[in-house]
Amino acid sequence: MQKFAFFRLLLIITGVAGFLMIPALIMALVLGEQAQAFILPVGIAAILVLTAVFLFRTGPVRLSPREGFLLVFLTWVFSSFLGSLPYYLSPCNISFTDSVFESTSAFATTGATTFDDVESLPRSLLLWRSLSQWFGGMGIILLSVTLLPLFGAGAFQLIKAETPVLEKEKLSPRITSTAKILWFAYMILTLALTLLYRLGGMEWFDAACHGLSITATAGVSTKNSGLAFYNSPFIEGVSTIFMLLSALNFNMYYRLFRGKFRDILRNTEGRVYVGIFIVAAGIITCTLVPVYGSFREALRHASYQTASILSTSGSATADYETWPLLAQGILFCLMFVGGCSGSTAGGIKVIRHAVLFKQAGNEIRRILYPQGVFSISLNKKVGRKDVVYSVAGFVFLYMLAAAVTTLITASSGVEPFSALSASLSVLSNMGLGFGAVSPSRNYGGFADHIKWLFSLVMIAGRLELWTVFILFTPGYWRK
Repeated sequence: MQKFAFFRLLLIITGVAGFLMIPALIMALVLGEQAQAFILPVGIAAILVLTAVFLFRTGPVRLSPREGFLLVFLTWVFSSFLGSLPYYLSPCNISFTDSVFESTSAFATTGATTFDDVESLPRSLLLWRSLSQWFGGMGIILLSVTLLPLFGAGAFQLIKAETPVLEKEKLSPRITSTAKILWFAYMILTLALTLLYRLGGMEWFDAACHGLSITATAGVSTKNSGLAFYNSPFIEGVSTIFMLLSALNFNMYYRLFRGKFRDILRNTEGRVYVGIFIVAAGIITCTLVPVYGSFREALRHASYQTASILSTSGSATADYETWPLLAQGILFCLMFVGGCSGSTAGGIKVIRHAVLFKQAGNEIRRILYPQGVFSISLNKKVGRKDVVYSVAGFVFLYMLAAAVTTLITASSGVEPFSALSASLSVLSNMGLGFGAVSPSRNYGGFADHIKWLFSLVMIAGRLELWTVFILFTPGYWRK
């Protein structure tokens, strides 16, 4: 019965991912585009859900952490494969490998692409690309936990596995209520950004696609040159603000709605995050004044690129590889940072850097005062000691994954620095980097087996490594 329940949930959640294609299918029918590219995957999604509802009938179930990890991983894999069908079945002659890569990149909000000319793609396919990024941003699982109770399924183990942040916190007594609160904040941000883009001169379709993508910190565009196509300080300024907002911990928006402004001001991660952006953007701005000839233009480009890399949005409005080396160095360092925990951003996350920085300070004080007792403070509260161990373990695992991915990529003939940059980019779900993955290039030049490797790494990065790596340990499979 437990196995039936597991497969039932897997089919339902994968089916939900397939149903997300319905708006794109409707657009294809209205515009007279190749609707067959969406009819088949939507039909498969319907079969999966109907099979789960009528064949695998079970009573209410509770998932163990072991089952939750496997279910989340398989959900992302199956959803990525199902989401690749519109690319593969489209008339654009996209290979199966590239189709899976594009789909995985979208659901993982990486924004990495193999397309040289996105403007030649059907609008329905561009919409699906943006929709899958948007739903992947908040998480397929987080979407599904609002629906699973209708089928008698407990969901807390799913959301814990999908978003393994440091401090678990239910914003409301019921996990489905928590999911709805987070989705409400997410939709408000997206709607506000879409309207601002429209006010900035975008067409409704482009405004919607960019709103979905930027809010998900995915960063891809419907234009070959991205948001640089519009050459608009207003659009770039709005994008900068919303990239930063989307990479904040969404728990802070709940506190904002409840009027808990003191909790927001005390939030350690939020303060460090804003501080990193201000310092990095400020230094880069100073280095760019001689390049652009004015402080305003330097600030415009520096703040956008800084927000893009820090939030792991991976969107670019300038070729920063032509900038001074100091500016490039700062952007490269930001690739190791990432956004906040509990956000749509990827990367190591700011809170982990804050914890390690505080612990390093404690170790220095312990050398000076051997008999002293020291602890880290988070949000004006004493943090648990096991948090430091967890952070140290994660950072080591992250560096190990980056090193292994870099070596495998370099073994395919890619120049070492480009291999490192691409590995960090896919692992952090950023999609943008230096060398072979700079703003003027894409992932189309990598070998097929490297694209499959990158697809797995993108999923691992999206699920913050533990959820995937635990599946490859012998202890996980022992009863």
